Amino acid sequence: MTLVPYVELADAFRRGETTPLAQLDRVLERLDALEPGLRAFVHLNRDAARAQAAESTARWQAGRPLSPVDGMTLGVKDIIETADMPTGQGSPAWEGNRTGRDSASVHALREAGAVILGKTTTTEFAAMHPYHETRNPHDPERTPGGSSSGSAAAVGAGILPAALGTQVVGSTLRPASFCGCVGYKPTFGALNRSGSFDHLSQSCLGLLAATPEDAWCLASAIARRVGGDPGFEGLTGPEEPPEPRRPTRLGVLRMEGWQKATPGARAAFEDALDRLRAMGVAVEEAGHAGLHDAEDALRDAVALTFRIFEWELIWPLGAYERNSPGSISPIMRQRLESARTMTLADYHAALAGRRAIRARYAALRGEFDAVVTLGATGAAPRGLSWTGDPAANVPASLLGVPAISLPLLQDDGMPLGLQLIGQAGEDEALIAVARSLWKEWNA
Repeated sequence: MTLVPYVELADAFRRGETTPLAQLDRVLERLDALEPGLRAFVHLNRDAARAQAAESTARWQAGRPLSPVDGMTLGVKDIIETADMPTGQGSPAWEGNRTGRDSASVHALREAGAVILGKTTTTEFAAMHPYHETRNPHDPERTPGGSSSGSAAAVGAGILPAALGTQVVGSTLRPASFCGCVGYKPTFGALNRSGSFDHLSQSCLGLLAATPEDAWCLASAIARRVGGDPGFEGLTGPEEPPEPRRPTRLGVLRMEGWQKATPGARAAFEDALDRLRAMGVAVEEAGHAGLHDAEDALRDAVALTFRIFEWELIWPLGAYERNSPGSISPIMRQRLESARTMTLADYHAALAGRRAIRARYAALRGEFDAVVTLGATGAAPRGLSWTGDPAANVPASLLGVPAISLPLLQDDGMPLGLQLIGQAGEDEALIAVARSLWKEWNA
């Protein structure tokens, strides 16, 4: 995995030591070596990428880059629209579908000078069923996680410096943990997801990146050009990554994901807490009343999330099934049938439950620099038919708050993320803490 932030290449570009075109050549060389076994992509547009990289090279040589991510080679999750490539949603029924437009995020990144190389694999409709057998870059017998499978695998393999994903349940944070890359899920509504086939009420754009710096610069580039979701203020903060800020006080959350965690994951997490204490960080646990209340509030987060998720999938799944019988997997048909047992009153009750949980967590605002938990319940499971348990990742999605998974731990010889969770709208502060820990662990 490339540990040097892409944004630090700027000085090398200015000095003429390398160029975005040369960086694209490195990407393509590594892709050609690894992709046959990795299977992270469903479509590539090499010619267009080369033309974009050449234009970026000319801008850097003229001293007029468009942004810190000018020339960065990216992959785009295959539920996010691209004008020059199909958007298949991980479904055979949608394979080859072309909408003829860029999503808001892709439009913004093209405006920022990024190089869009290809579309990365996703599970069916970014949900549960993996039609594409993408493999974990650290062990081909294991899942890369999902639903942002290809994006995480390509970054974790060191092919791409970053890629776009999405998250409703755990689709950015979990594959980042499994594949050994950074996964950043912003505050709900912080990045414009128009033109992405993920309309659910916890959906958000996610960033998979080699470093926290690259994740922030990508997010900032999008927000500065197309803002947040319509009606939301969007991500705020500097264009360049915020300065690292060592935390003084961190809270620990041990929720449903902790109950399911492997012994190795638990041991790695406890070692991380010891390391934080040795750094002089005050680490508070459930003896703290607010943390205890947050853990209690989030006790049924997984079940509640899936109830909300299912109701909101009545459309489009019902439309797919009506118009193209047999076009959705048995797993998604089960979700649809479960949703049809719900009433609108059931959905309203679920939303009220979510609002109450969010209020209880928000009571921690100002108490901690962040709360920490595991990035996943353990190492990536063996086999490709299941993308892993999302229990460790659901809380941040349900809460609508920013979270970042840093590949600082290990379990069973595989990467494992240390997850930091912040407060709604405080993404800049969370990234500053993440940068500090990243620097400490990689010193």
